[in-house]
Amino acid sequence: MRILLPTLLAAAMATTVAAPARAATPANAAEPVRNIVLVHGAFADGSGWRGVYDDLTARGYRVSIVQNPLTSLADDVAATRRVLDRQDGPAILVGHSWGGTVITEAGVHDKVAGLVYVSALAPDAGENTAQQYQGFAATPEFVIDVHPDGIGYLNGARFKAGFAHDASDEDAAFLRDSQVPITMAEFETPVQHAAWRSRPSWAVIATEDKAFDQAMLVHMAQRIGAEVSYVKASHALYFTQPKAVADVIDTAAKGAASAQGQ
Repeated sequence: MRILLPTLLAAAMATTVAAPARAATPANAAEPVRNIVLVHGAFADGSGWRGVYDDLTARGYRVSIVQNPLTSLADDVAATRRVLDRQDGPAILVGHSWGGTVITEAGVHDKVAGLVYVSALAPDAGENTAQQYQGFAATPEFVIDVHPDGIGYLNGARFKAGFAHDASDEDAAFLRDSQVPITMAEFETPVQHAAWRSRPSWAVIATEDKAFDQAMLVHMAQRIGAEVSYVKASHALYFTQPKAVADVIDTAAKGAASAQGQ
């Protein structure tokens, strides 16, 4: 079955709103923030962060990359928390696309000093990912093939156009052929925490994103009070524009420390 993501999610809106759970006390971000944790989104794995990793490690940061199983929100959050547990001090938690939902839930971890949303989803406590699409335009180039077992892959023929149109043909083919499918029910699972309510946030928005309506990205970033940067790039900006993304993460690491030090 071939389907556009907003069309699928519009039919699966969850209406139960959970009471926001109390957030953990944030890391003492008055300490220099030298740890960065990167969280990938759906239809991808952590290898796409290599350019950002190389840039940030060259600047002296300790960078860890989460490998989300993409089997459930709980599983992805657990994978992220395990990496956060291993940090030796405060960390900036970064999420791309679906990874934004993951960091929204996992970001109340006491090691997290700040959040960076990279063309990413940012639900509130009690909301699910599907609800973020309400009222925004469809993205016809971003096509998901859903198997009968509820697992979704990005359509191979439309992958480059919808996910990484600014990548080379060779790089887009690698991303397409190494994609990790996601259990589509993840998009219907509400988050219990909204870490952006207790952590400073930054957002990087790709101006040529074909996975999300631009107005949707702007709306989410403004709602969470993020400091917003715009990058001329596709949805795969973490891969195609690593320096621009690393620059924002660097700004967040310095900004999170100074904000708590005042």
